[in-house]
Amino acid sequence: MTRGMNRRQFNKALAATAATTALQPFGIVRAQSSKLKVGVLLPRSGVQSFFGQSCQKGADLAPGLLKEMLGVDIELMNADTETSVDTARTRAERLIQEGANVLVGPFDSGAAGAIAQVCEQRGVPFVINIAAAPQITEQGYKFTFRNFPTSVDLVRNGLGLMRDLFQATRTAPRSAVFMHVNDTFGQANAKAIGAIFPTLNYLPFKIVDTISYDPAAKDLTVEVSKAKATNADFLLLVCRVNDGIILRREMVKQRWNPMGIIAPGNPGMYEDQFYKALGRLSEYCISNVPWYDPKSDLANTIEKAFDRQNPKDKLMFHALNVGYTFEALMIAADAFKRAKTTAPRELAEAIRQTEIRNRMMLGGPIKFNAKGQVDGNLSACIQNLNLRPTVVLPAAAAEAKPVFPVPDYRKT
Repeated sequence: MTRGMNRRQFNKALAATAATTALQPFGIVRAQSSKLKVGVLLPRSGVQSFFGQSCQKGADLAPGLLKEMLGVDIELMNADTETSVDTARTRAERLIQEGANVLVGPFDSGAAGAIAQVCEQRGVPFVINIAAAPQITEQGYKFTFRNFPTSVDLVRNGLGLMRDLFQATRTAPRSAVFMHVNDTFGQANAKAIGAIFPTLNYLPFKIVDTISYDPAAKDLTVEVSKAKATNADFLLLVCRVNDGIILRREMVKQRWNPMGIIAPGNPGMYEDQFYKALGRLSEYCISNVPWYDPKSDLANTIEKAFDRQNPKDKLMFHALNVGYTFEALMIAADAFKRAKTTAPRELAEAIRQTEIRNRMMLGGPIKFNAKGQVDGNLSACIQNLNLRPTVVLPAAAAEAKPVFPVPDYRKT
């Protein structure tokens, strides 16, 4: 028995310690706080740096807006994954050690898979902002949640919009060449297209060849030459922003001018960097992607805050990244408000019970299924018109009519 403490006091203290430890999984014991500490993991450097910096704009809006909306204090603990899966894993470990109550991020599917493993081992909730590989929410994880479509959903929605595009423009292309980055995201999209496309009888074209390439490639001469040689009517493209710029320049260099370039569910071609680097060569590219609802109250609130915080920028060039990052932080804040604790298990259970109807992005309410996945996120057909991303489908949300086939860039 400890000196200065009788047996009854010692047993009472021991019971209190055991109870506190039992509330914290895997031995993580923390004092409760009135502030939610959120570790934000994003690729702010490396080949995906533009996307990470774009997502960070959404994260930076969250503390002020969520304090006003929910009365919740949030402290951001920012970390750079450097577009590296290994770095994402080590930074996730460090953030948890430094006291993060929940992790948010990381834009990349490979990094998301690594962070999810860390969070499951450490028993800390993880809310994915953007990452589409289906396997992330197929592992039976208890602490991982995703409010973003899987690659299967992205492709299914994107192919459906292609049907609508061809109907709206009264066209019927007969062939496509499919090019995609060979990272985790690109491979997941390729797998989804391979599984879904053969089951669809409403699309008029066939895929004549599939060509993969490294998203960090500095030269795509061979790949573009191979794609051009197929004589496909249009290019079906899963890219990132940097490789998308290189690819588009190489198409011009090789004088390849197909009916159009259509992305079935990926970022890159509607990003500000794409317009700045290519100018008029960025025109008419089409991206079928999850998008924000400009008519929603939350979108209007976020746009006003974005304009104040980024006076030289426009939300339209960051809509997907800002919207889904902000919603991920809103999910964490909403759960913290309901749970009234930062205890990991209770916080994870509150996230699991989320039902948020006032949102920025297109789709139904944010509700997680048994796997921790939100169903019902929707896409829009975005075409680059007058150097800005413009909604052309669905018709109810359209800002302009779609253009397909696209004009020859040498005549515009």
